[in-house]
Amino acid sequence: MNIEAAARRVDEAVLNASAIEQISATEPFPVDDAYRIQRAAIELRKQRGERTIGIKLGFTSRAKMIQMGVDSLIWGWLTDAMLEEDGAPVDLGRFIHPRVEPEVCFLTMRDIDRPLTALEAHAYLEAVAPAMEIIDSRYQAFRFTLEDVIADNCSSSGFVVGAWSRRFDGLRNAGVLMRFDGREVQVGSTGAILGDPLRSIVQASRLAADAQCVLPAGTLIMAGAATAAQALEPGLHVQCVVSGIGQAEFTTKSRA
Repeated sequence: MNIEAAARRVDEAVLNASAIEQISATEPFPVDDAYRIQRAAIELRKQRGERTIGIKLGFTSRAKMIQMGVDSLIWGWLTDAMLEEDGAPVDLGRFIHPRVEPEVCFLTMRDIDRPLTALEAHAYLEAVAPAMEIIDSRYQAFRFTLEDVIADNCSSSGFVVGAWSRRFDGLRNAGVLMRFDGREVQVGSTGAILGDPLRSIVQASRLAADAQCVLPAGTLIMAGAATAAQALEPGLHVQCVVSGIGQAEFTTKSRA
């Protein structure tokens, strides 16, 4: 597997908003190589001036696993160019086939430099917020293997974060609603995220330690989807409400 060549293919698909064939279609590769491709592609973004500001966990909900036909927890990187302003319009022209899913986002206040226990996780957090992730597989027909999706930065393309709070109590089973133009399109619970979203901090610490990475203070951690993803289209008002925490929202602009 030519890691750099594969990373360039994925990166060009991002830049051109043009779907590509699965990398594995011509050359199967292991998960370790998938993460190498992912890191190489993120380095290409950094060379263009993007900064990594956090990580996202994928396939943390049973609904998401069923939807995508996989059963493994995965992770990818968030950059400043992916962050969309809460309440602002999102240009769909930079995506191929975007979907959105309601999430919870954490902000860390201490470096995470080792695997944490569940009892330690809370002490590493500054705040929590309702959030939504815009996922957009760079592969044709939104179809991929586990290795393909990891190489594609776990389909991460954009995200919106609502107002921060210190309301960590009640996160275990908070109600989650996602609305399009005021109409409920997904209903779920934060309990779908690993049984308790705080467990995502434990998982993130283990994944980072395995990759020999330190997650610095101020890192954003997207805990994973609370429901299945919903396809986006132009002209929508999209809102996510997490009971007891707040809401996040954005609108979608027409493609150019």
